[in-house]
Amino acid sequence: MRITEIRAVQPPTPAAPTDWRTQLGQIVVQITTDSALCGYGVGGGGAAGIHVIETVLRDFLIGKDAREVEKLHAGMCRHTCFYGRSGLAIMALSGVDLALWDLRGKAAGQPVARLLNKHVDLSRPLPTYLTVFDEQETETALNAGHRAVKLHVERFGVPPRISDLSDQVSKAREILGARGELMIDAFATWDVASALNVANAIQAEDIAWLEEPIPPDDYTGYRELARKSPVPIAGGEHEYLAQGFQHLLENRLHAVLQPDVNWCGGLTTLVDVYRRAQDADVRVCPHRGCEPYALHAIAALDRQPLAESGRAWFTCLDGAPAIENGHIQLSDQPGFGVSVSAELWK
Repeated sequence: MRITEIRAVQPPTPAAPTDWRTQLGQIVVQITTDSALCGYGVGGGGAAGIHVIETVLRDFLIGKDAREVEKLHAGMCRHTCFYGRSGLAIMALSGVDLALWDLRGKAAGQPVARLLNKHVDLSRPLPTYLTVFDEQETETALNAGHRAVKLHVERFGVPPRISDLSDQVSKAREILGARGELMIDAFATWDVASALNVANAIQAEDIAWLEEPIPPDDYTGYRELARKSPVPIAGGEHEYLAQGFQHLLENRLHAVLQPDVNWCGGLTTLVDVYRRAQDADVRVCPHRGCEPYALHAIAALDRQPLAESGRAWFTCLDGAPAIENGHIQLSDQPGFGVSVSAELWK
C-alpha cells in the first residue's frame, strides 16, 4: 500500500474564534495510495501547516508503505527536526499521522479503536464534559445529560477577581451537586501567585483540576504549583511529541495530561503518552476528546474515560459521532469512521 499523493486544505469555519485558532486553524489531510484507499486526518497550522505537508512531508512520504505508521512517524520527526520539534510543523505532521492510522484501519477493515485494543467495547457510551462560562450554561449542560463541566474563568481578569471567580465556582458546584465533576480553565493567563490564590480559594468545591493556569512553557512555575496547589494541575494541550510529555511526567508537573491529538504529533504520539502516563500513574484526558480522532484512543486505552466536547465550528467531517444525553459512542466503521465531501477539495 504505497503512498501516491498527499494534500491538505483548510476548510471554512465562519463560527471559529477570530484569533490564531482560525489564522492557524485546523486542516484536513488526505493521503491516497495505490490500493485505491484514501485516509483522512486533521492537523493544525492553517496555510503554514498545508505548506509543510505539501512540500517537505510530501517529499518524504511519496512511495513509502503507508502500513508502516510508526516508522513513518519517526521518519517525519527526523526529517523535520531542524525546525519542527514542536509547534507548527508537528501540528501539520499530526494530521498526516492520523490519515495514516485511518488507512491502517480501513486496510484491516476495523475501527482504529479495535486496532489499539482488540477487547474494546464499541457499544459502551463514553461520558463527556462541556465547557461552560456561567451558571446558566452549567444548568443547560446538566439538563442535557452532562455530569461534568469545565468552567472557563478567563473573563475574571488578570490578576483574577478572586471573590467573583470563587462565587461563580460555588454556583457551578451547587448546580452540579456533590457527584458532578467540576474543572476550571484559566487559559494560561495567570502567574503562579494568582494561580495559588485561586486554588486556595476554591479548594473546598472539590475541583477535579485547574487547567493551564500559567503559560505552557513556564516549567519552573508549574513545578511550584505541583508542590503547593491544593487543586490538581492539568496541562499539555500545547505540548508536542513524546519527549515533551516525558519532561512533564519526569518532573511531575501535571496531575492530568491533556494532549491534543490534532497538534501533539497525532495518534502515534497520543498512544505513547497514554502508555507513559499510565506507567507514571498520571491521568490523561485529551483536549477536545469528543472529536473522532482522540475518541478512539479514549475508548480503547483510557482507564477513566471522559471526553471533552469538540470544536463546534469544525463541521466538515461526515460521520463524526454526536453527544447524546451527555455521552458519545463510536461507530464500528473502519478507520476513524469519517469522510469529507469532495467539494472541500475544489
